[in-house]
Amino acid sequence: MIHLPGNRRPVTHPKGERGRRTRQQLLDAAEAAFGQRGYFATSVADITRRARVAQGTFYVYFPSKQAIFAELVRHLNRQLRHTIQEAVHGLDDRLAVERKGFEAFLRFVATHRDLYRIVMQAESVDPASYRWYYRHFAEGYVRGLRAAMDAGQIRRLDPEALAYCLMGIGNFVGLRYVLWDRARVPRRVLDSLFDFIAQGLVAVPPTGE
Repeated sequence: MIHLPGNRRPVTHPKGERGRRTRQQLLDAAEAAFGQRGYFATSVADITRRARVAQGTFYVYFPSKQAIFAELVRHLNRQLRHTIQEAVHGLDDRLAVERKGFEAFLRFVATHRDLYRIVMQAESVDPASYRWYYRHFAEGYVRGLRAAMDAGQIRRLDPEALAYCLMGIGNFVGLRYVLWDRARVPRRVLDSLFDFIAQGLVAVPPTGE
C-alpha cells in the first residue's frame, strides 16, 4: 500500500463551477489512464495530459497520484449508487427494485468499462479504498433488504450475507457479458438471472404444524 505522508494536505473539493469542472476533468482522465495503463504505469503527467490541464493544476486538487486514485474509487462508487437509486426511485416491490437495480448496474458498467480494473487494482494499491468500495455499497443494500424482510416481501435471511451474494451475481454477470463480450446482457440471461433471484428471495408463507 502506498501511504500518504501525514503532513500532506487533503484532497480539495472546489466550490466554484470552474473548479468543479477542472476537478471532474482530472477524475475522468484518471479513470481512463488507470483503467487502460494501470496505476503503476500511469504518471501525474499522463493524467494532466489527458485532462488538458497544466501539471501544477493537478496539485491544486490532489496532493498525489495515490490521492486521486483513492478519490476515483470513491467517486465511481458514488456515481454507481446514484445511478441505481435513480433507476429504482418510486418502486416499492423488492423484486422490482432488484431487477431495475441490476439493469442499472449493467448499464453503468457498459459506460464505465474501466471500473472493474480500477477496483481490482485498489486491492493492492489502496486496500482501505478497496474495502470501502464494497462495504459502502453493501451498507445501503443491507438497509433495503432488511426493510423488505420487515415488510414480508422477501424471505428473512442474513441481510449482509444476502447483499454480498447479490453483489457477486451482478459483478460476474457484468464481467462475463458486458466486459468480455462488450455487449448488452442477452434478455434470456436477464430472465434466467431474475427467475433465480426471485425463487431465492420470495417470501414463503408459514405452514401450520
